[in-house]
Amino acid sequence: WAKKEIMPFLEKESRLLRPANYPAGVPGRGGGIFRAGNGKKIGVLNLEGRVFMKHLDCPFRIGEKEIERLKQEADILVIDFHAEATSEKVAMGWFMSGKVSAVLGTHTHIQTCDEKVLDGGTAYITDVGMTGPLDSIIGIRKEVALERLLTQIPWKFDVATEDIELQGVVVEVDAKTGKSNHIKRIRVPLKESSKSRSHERL
Repeated sequence: WAKKEIMPFLEKESRLLRPANYPAGVPGRGGGIFRAGNGKKIGVLNLEGRVFMKHLDCPFRIGEKEIERLKQEADILVIDFHAEATSEKVAMGWFMSGKVSAVLGTHTHIQTCDEKVLDGGTAYITDVGMTGPLDSIIGIRKEVALERLLTQIPWKFDVATEDIELQGVVVEVDAKTGKSNHIKRIRVPLKESSKSRSHERL
């Protein structure tokens, strides 16, 4: 929200979602329907947690309401739960068990190893991780992050550029039932460094 120029883009770009539990009147949308390569419709809902974060509308109640709306069109339902506390993410997984295909936690940048399929056929992981530099402190140059912690001076974040890795999950979903059969973590190193790429552009 600090980048005001993104406001019009939020309204016109359907692939860009913001948390659905923001108050009414906030630009953008919290959910959408996207078509997969096999023609199936995938409903994606973005929610933000409230523990250790801004106090937005209840993600559980809003999530339940929005999922009811999305499932009128979608064959598969996925929740991206952007939250800080592991307990809140685990709670969302169980709250949505059997109601959605997957609850995927995001925000902490650290991939967790607790992926599983819950009793109701809902794939769950506390955090899918990040696509970014491993040689960093959650994406920021180590020196800058340490200086902020040691001095409490809010130095400008400086993004690290080395040892890039793509992280995420692959979820296998039954196209007929919308239930998940399997979830697998992925980590794909991008071996070419950003320095060598920038050198090639010169």
